[in-house]
Amino acid sequence: MVEVGSRVQGFLRNRWLVFVAAMWMQSVAGVGYLFGSISPVIKASLGYNQRQVASLGVAKDLGGNVGFLAGTLCAVLPLWAALLVGAAQNLVGYGWVWLAVTHRVPVPPLWAMCILFTIGNNGLTYFNTAALVSCVENFPNNRGPVVGILKGFAGLSGAILTQIYAIVHSPDDAALIFMVAVGPAMVVISLMFIVRPVGGHTQARPSDGISFTFVHSLCLVLAAYLMGVMLLEDLVGLSQTLTIVCTIVLMVLLLVPVVIPVILSFFSNDDEGVYAALLPSPRRDEASGSVPYEEQHEVLVSEVQDEGRKGPLHGEDYTLLQDCTLLQAIIKADFWLLFFSLLLGSGSGLTVFDNLGQMSQSLGYEETHIFVSMISIWNFLGRIAGGYFSEIAVKDYAYPRAIALAAAQVLMAIGHFTFAMAWPGTMYIGSLLIGLGYGAHWAIVPAAASELFGVKNFGALYNFLTVATPIGSLVFSGIIASGIYDYEAEKQAHQHNSTLLGMVSGVAPALKCEGSICFFISSLIMSGFCVIAVILSLILVHRTKIVYTNLYGKPRT
Repeated sequence: MVEVGSRVQGFLRNRWLVFVAAMWMQSVAGVGYLFGSISPVIKASLGYNQRQVASLGVAKDLGGNVGFLAGTLCAVLPLWAALLVGAAQNLVGYGWVWLAVTHRVPVPPLWAMCILFTIGNNGLTYFNTAALVSCVENFPNNRGPVVGILKGFAGLSGAILTQIYAIVHSPDDAALIFMVAVGPAMVVISLMFIVRPVGGHTQARPSDGISFTFVHSLCLVLAAYLMGVMLLEDLVGLSQTLTIVCTIVLMVLLLVPVVIPVILSFFSNDDEGVYAALLPSPRRDEASGSVPYEEQHEVLVSEVQDEGRKGPLHGEDYTLLQDCTLLQAIIKADFWLLFFSLLLGSGSGLTVFDNLGQMSQSLGYEETHIFVSMISIWNFLGRIAGGYFSEIAVKDYAYPRAIALAAAQVLMAIGHFTFAMAWPGTMYIGSLLIGLGYGAHWAIVPAAASELFGVKNFGALYNFLTVATPIGSLVFSGIIASGIYDYEAEKQAHQHNSTLLGMVSGVAPALKCEGSICFFISSLIMSGFCVIAVILSLILVHRTKIVYTNLYGKPRT
């Protein structure tokens, strides 16, 4: 009985259980990707025009990417308390939106609706921050794969939630908003005491490589399965019974990773691994008061380093494994190289996400949602691949992780150029390249930030970096792409109207742009920005070579 009790306790403190729970939490942490699905019912119910709906979208993006409060609370509060705050924000924000859309409460003015979207989507930043902080601390020597997998599930959550909603089959379209409000809160509340640092650096085992391979393989199966189901539903159509069966299979695939901590805790003969999971966590809010946090952190980083990683750094910007505060980080040139590289890369990528419907329509495609679904799946695979290949760069070659970021931005530059040329198959090829490249950013940048500036204040650093994305989107989409699109649409409207006689006075033509010209210039501009991002990333690679040499050992020859 004593051994069984110890194994149960070891299971509850197993870092792989934390990782799997974080994956489940991230599976509902991307409800912002469902905005395209809930905006039509909002527009119809509240009588909004397209500009008003776009204002809600901007508010949603700001809420989902500005996470200073989340980073601060995750640093000063127990993570379960921070997660509870995030769940409450998500429930209140989107819940009030649902009440307004269904006219159960008086409809707030537009500015108040924008605030509700900001509050609701900002709750998701707590989920992301808590998951990343916990798992980066628990897997300090596997940051790339861990970040890639977690961010990948966040990117795929829109497709997952859409498939789950398909079994509801509700005639009330507003029911999706209700699910967005209640579903994530329920999942997070059920997992909030599991997702936390558990001293995972002491639980490293030779079997970890096999476990990561299993998870990566499962991710590929999950992506292929969702792609297949999506194509069947779009091209053939599925009965309600088959839809339920497909959703059940999806849920089983999501539950499968829990076999890893179960096997490690209950069926492994490695008693040392079981009892190591019972050691106190190095986190401040769980650590023993007799051991200073600084000393515990030194123990953690000593576990990260392999044999032979010795000697101080000789760069002016760093000391070995230094933990920087946000104020200390923002005075470093490398932090701003990483920030602006992310701004140009992810900002231009998000512009494609936001305008993919108009881009496909301008090229004559009637069914636009298939490209939205496809780019979401490529986004997921990009995050998995970004974490996997960047980890090879740092582990096998002791090379800066930003080299993988530069490679992702090369793909995006080619993707934007492909969109500009509007060749046959452009939408498929461009969606693939942009989705992969954009997704890779969200696996590589957080892991690189934790390596260059430490994990102690990772939440604040990560949430500052994420501000780059809405800034880039505001400039590229809100000013450049939309401005050029409207200009070309107006020019086409004037050319068309000049050939018509007897038009009814006062009827404004629809501002719809057709042809490759609609996004030709903006796509070329964004391709150029991605080239600049590549240059910034390569400069960062050059400046941080010594950091990675000391952190991960001598490069393999």
